[in-house]
Amino acid sequence: MQHIELVIFDCDGVLADSEVISARVLVEALEHHGVTVTTEHVYRNFVGQSFPKVADKIRRDFDLDLPGSFEAEYRGRLVEEFAAGLVPTAGVGEMLGQLAVRACVATSSSPQRVGRTLALLGMERQFERVFTASEVENGKPAPDLFLHAAKCLNVKPEACLVIEDSMAGIRAAQAAQMEVWRYTGGAHFAGFTPEDIDTPPDLPAFDNWSAFYQMAPELRKDI
Repeated sequence: MQHIELVIFDCDGVLADSEVISARVLVEALEHHGVTVTTEHVYRNFVGQSFPKVADKIRRDFDLDLPGSFEAEYRGRLVEEFAAGLVPTAGVGEMLGQLAVRACVATSSSPQRVGRTLALLGMERQFERVFTASEVENGKPAPDLFLHAAKCLNVKPEACLVIEDSMAGIRAAQAAQMEVWRYTGGAHFAGFTPEDIDTPPDLPAFDNWSAFYQMAPELRKDI
């Protein structure tokens, strides 16, 4: 691994253990419109992508004319569910407290959603900046968001380490020519075998934050 100056974290499924909640709310919302999907289908097809992209895919895949109010209703229900049960991924707070290099967030979530998420987790001040897909023309799996973050923070892509859970995010980081590791410790990976998760064989992966500094001890503050 090259010298790392900036760690770029995805939010949902990496910092926030939110993907199970998001998938359940989406499944329930689609049921109201006569579409039955499983949470596994959501994980495999939608995780890591912006909601407008997800909604477009749903319209195409199921030939469904979603009403204009669908997104607002989904987001409203998600806010309620997050307030009731959102938690950080296990150990992420301790890991962030020991991080010796700069850190930011780059997420497909809307600015409002990621703002509420980080506030609920008490992480508003843990990061130098938060970047969302609304700031670029093409969201993940395009590299635009990660390149935008690096440019804004004046860091070369090769000096960035991206932590992602989704294949869309992994492909985006690879396209940006950045080092990327896959975090598989979120609850949405529970019950999946390594084959189910389908991590590329040459991609570093870990399922608990205590392993982060075992993989990159140079990124940890001297204690």
